[in-house]
Amino acid sequence: MNTARKYLFFLFCMIAVNAPASIEVYEFETEEEEQRFQLLIAELRCPKCQNQNLADSNAEIAKDLKARVYKLINQGKSDTEIVDYLIERYGDFVSYRPPVKPSTWLLWFGPFALFFLVGVFLLWRTNRVDKSTRDLPDLDRKKLQQVLSRYSNEKNTPEDK
Repeated sequence: MNTARKYLFFLFCMIAVNAPASIEVYEFETEEEEQRFQLLIAELRCPKCQNQNLADSNAEIAKDLKARVYKLINQGKSDTEIVDYLIERYGDFVSYRPPVKPSTWLLWFGPFALFFLVGVFLLWRTNRVDKSTRDLPDLDRKKLQQVLSRYSNEKNTPEDK
């Protein structure tokens, strides 16, 4: 039992040594600057990871962008200036809230247009189905009613076995 504990202790030590831990420490003069930094890196997207913000990404470019945001905050730049600076270099993709302009119209208005088109299609389809049942000749309508009544009678009467 004593040997098992030694091996277990040795295993935990090896895991602890091999675990890479990179903690980025940014020191700010005020609490407000730190909050601005946290909000900005949460609102800006990593160009490499695409669906992660800078705060969640461990990519090298995300680390560089976090350092750049930190530097710009310390230089006294406003949030708008920092976002504009990054958009100028990395495009609208770096922002989770891209501006409304012709190149982003599909992004902003595409879901509404798709919703509208689906609604129009469903209305058209519903009206088309209603018209097809109204246009049945009298003979076909009578046959359909007979089949339906026979089916409902068979379903309601118990079967003798």
